[in-house]
Amino acid sequence: MLTLVLLLCAACSVSASAKGAAGPRLNNNQLYKFSYTTEVLVDRTRGSKEGSAGYKISCDVDVNLVWRDPSNKDDQLIQLAISNVRIGPASQRSEKKNVLHGSTAESVLGKTKLAALTKPFLLHLKNGKAKAFYSYRAEPATIKNLKRGLASLLQVQLNTGKVIENDVSGRCTIEYRAVKGQVTRTKKLETCKTAETGFTTHSQVLGVSRKSSSVTTFTLEDGFIRSAVAEETHSLAVNTRRSAGVKVLSRQVFTLVGTEAGPLEAAGKDVAGVVKSIDAKLAAVGIIAEKVKSKCKGCPSLFEHWQTQQKLLEPASLSKATAPRSFLALIQSIRKASKDEILKVLKSASKTSLPQAVDAVTSSQTVASLDAMLEFLNFTDAKGFVLQERFLYACGFASHPNERMLQVLLDISKGKIGSSDIKESVVIIMGALVHRLCQKGGCNLPTVVQVKKLIIDGAGSAQEESEVQMYLLALKNSLLPEAIPIFTKYAESEVGAYSTIALTALQRYDVHLMTDEVKRTVGRVYHQNRRIYEKNVRAAAADVILSSNPSYMEVKNLLLSVGNLPHEMNKYMLSKIQDIIRFQMPASKILQQAMKDMVSHNYDRFAKVGSSSAFSGFMARSADVTSTYSLDILYSGSGILRRSNMNIYGASEGAMLHGLQVAIEAQGLESLIAATPDEGEKDLESFAGMSALLFDVQLRPVTFFKGYSDLMSKIFSMSGEPMNVVKGLILLTDHSEVIQLQSGLKASAEFQGGLAIDISGGMEISLWYRESKTSVNNRGALVVTGNVTVDMDFMRAGVEVSFETEASLDFITTVQFSEYPFLVCMQMDKSTFPVSEYLTKYERVSSGKSVMSHKGKKQLVPGSEFPLHQENSNMCKKVFDSSW
Repeated sequence: MLTLVLLLCAACSVSASAKGAAGPRLNNNQLYKFSYTTEVLVDRTRGSKEGSAGYKISCDVDVNLVWRDPSNKDDQLIQLAISNVRIGPASQRSEKKNVLHGSTAESVLGKTKLAALTKPFLLHLKNGKAKAFYSYRAEPATIKNLKRGLASLLQVQLNTGKVIENDVSGRCTIEYRAVKGQVTRTKKLETCKTAETGFTTHSQVLGVSRKSSSVTTFTLEDGFIRSAVAEETHSLAVNTRRSAGVKVLSRQVFTLVGTEAGPLEAAGKDVAGVVKSIDAKLAAVGIIAEKVKSKCKGCPSLFEHWQTQQKLLEPASLSKATAPRSFLALIQSIRKASKDEILKVLKSASKTSLPQAVDAVTSSQTVASLDAMLEFLNFTDAKGFVLQERFLYACGFASHPNERMLQVLLDISKGKIGSSDIKESVVIIMGALVHRLCQKGGCNLPTVVQVKKLIIDGAGSAQEESEVQMYLLALKNSLLPEAIPIFTKYAESEVGAYSTIALTALQRYDVHLMTDEVKRTVGRVYHQNRRIYEKNVRAAAADVILSSNPSYMEVKNLLLSVGNLPHEMNKYMLSKIQDIIRFQMPASKILQQAMKDMVSHNYDRFAKVGSSSAFSGFMARSADVTSTYSLDILYSGSGILRRSNMNIYGASEGAMLHGLQVAIEAQGLESLIAATPDEGEKDLESFAGMSALLFDVQLRPVTFFKGYSDLMSKIFSMSGEPMNVVKGLILLTDHSEVIQLQSGLKASAEFQGGLAIDISGGMEISLWYRESKTSVNNRGALVVTGNVTVDMDFMRAGVEVSFETEASLDFITTVQFSEYPFLVCMQMDKSTFPVSEYLTKYERVSSGKSVMSHKGKKQLVPGSEFPLHQENSNMCKKVFDSSW
């Protein structure tokens, strides 16, 4: 019993002691001698410490109490003094690979910086929290940050709990866990607020993921720190290829090695007075790290850089990986350049390389680059069409657009524009920027509100067909919820083009926004309750119904319509339903449930013949990303293409990206072969055109021909050469951030992905051979780089990971309509393409001495023809046999 009482008393004593001291307490007249080591390592995600780039700073630290508030033992002013500084590699290196071999702290840091580092500094600690950090304002920022990293290790709470603290990393949420003389501090790095902000790509699929952790373990003895060990890791990886990842490891070890008699406590009423009495030049400079401006020594100017890269950006090189790699490097240079330097490059570029220079300058997204483009381009001159459109498309694909970019486009739209096509592109791209800015929470920005009103009012008031389409496409890009009623209204329009845009736009919205009213309207279009619609409009309506979480009755009514549709429409709907079930799309379960009813699912309905089809498949599947494709082909009853729609999607960790959509539409061509038009299509004007959606951005449609006279002239002058839809360089991935490490060091992370792309399409009709051919050709080269650098003026260590590939994808449809049922052969081919990965590690000191290692591997991915349904394979055999 006595033992139990003694244990309880002891427990109460310990509890009272812990409760009494809020943080570590120093004894008066005592000097605490510590050893301190901080190291930083950078490597690829799966790299080992031995092969990492990085360095280690070691020193001795003397800590003593300067002043204590007589009324509060936890209100202390502490002095720290660094001495015996050593700098070395973070891991064992051979002499050849050791950039610091033979160096001293003074030779690396320089005499001035070393003197600043060894100057004593003060920390005001109250209740275990840093209230103020005193150092000299004139000291280099890198030196003050190292001191802040050391001072932050004295900040510790002795009780378990969650608090918000200021330290070198910023203002962060901290979790403390105290157990038997040991305290663990876990910093929630995602909560840290600092002055330095970066940017990242809006698309999760194309973006960069970061995982971070920071844990410090304190061992306490007699109310003071015996040791502190801090470990912090940051892993960054490209979502589409996580092997292209980099990690940063920072470690601090602070160990008490002994104590001895120290200076007496200073007299004074408050901290400010005591600090002034010690050294009037000491100032409260804040515990949070300050920005460090890195200077590039010996770096070429932008113009010099452009001269070395210009040849690699000529049109002939755009299908090679060297083009996007040069594009990314050029963007980095442009982001550091002034407006005049950028204009010098634009004015000196050759006619053939200038469009690529415009891509790079616009993609840089700096104030200077946008100002340079506005001064360089003249939108009143129709001859500058190519450069103007490249500028607009680069704005549409901007990774982190701001309000000013949207304002610039709004100002252009209000001014005189020489080309009607450019006017359309300006408005369409404004819709894309509205969507991007709304994604970032900027829907209520003044310019965004203006543009929203412009495109919403424009869609309701425009009279010209081209203007109505322009505003509808802008709204399609914006994905504004308030545009849904407008699309719902236009879905029932008498103009087929309006209906098609409206319905394809509705398909892009989140399912939860598809109200009963919207669904009823789309249902009326498909079932033609109020008027007759073109086949491609009804097909688009069916796509909306099937992708919007359809009810049992909606699906059943769709099934019951099969058999009563125009000939090729029957076949298309059957193929669409079978594709949804086979590919296990969201509507597959409700379709299977409805098909249990023999009235809606029987041989009479499901044995319809025709050439129209819908098919989906996998392009690539990996642990990081899944890529799928779909091909929908709808023909008229006479065998002429009505609509061809190719889609490519990318999915990563639940996020979806509509990477590519190329739609070719044709109408009113039956007169060429003396055929009878289908229901609702007798009075349609001859037309063929192509529309492209690239990385969730709808581009301006391209017209092959419009009107009978234009059609006949094109038929007799067709060269078979495809028409270009989009060509240029796109900045896909753009991630930049500064990672503030607890040690006071900073890591700069830059991830960028560049794509050189060339999409073209064509349509050929041979009346002699009664054959038509449509083609969509996609050529591209992709380069993604990730660079993480720890730069401290006096020493720089970093790692760069990258991968690149060059690929082509062709989609060709051949139709022979000399007899019925006509023969249709679809081909979707990818060529053999290379995939290369590279890893570079480097270390450099201010003297210019450097060490670099470079590794790479390359593999060839064999080409193939993507599988379509068996029916298509049988048909292709007949087509090529007859051609032979």
